[in-house]
Amino acid sequence: MLKIKPITIPESMAVLKALGEERLNQFQRRSLEYVTKFSKVDPKAAHSLVEELVNEFEIDVEEAVQIVNCMPKSIEELRVFLAAGRRIVETSKLEAILETLNKYRTKE
Repeated sequence: MLKIKPITIPESMAVLKALGEERLNQFQRRSLEYVTKFSKVDPKAAHSLVEELVNEFEIDVEEAVQIVNCMPKSIEELRVFLAAGRRIVETSKLEAILETLNKYRTKE
């Protein structure tokens, strides 16, 4: 039985690179180009960051993956990812999430 698990863009980059570029088909090569261009953190750091967001801030895994994929830089940008649940998130919590993201952020 297959299990569906959301992964981040950096994690998908690691999977594609592990296959070996010479073994990738055309679609996989284009996907590798895309994820290489848009990865904003290291693959291992992305996994750790998702876990930290889920465990410390009680964010759904799917929301955490999207946050890591985009790495928002402001509270307004971050609110977009958390508004789907129609819940109000305290500004102090959003600031703490941004601080956590900044610890993992690579130079862009």
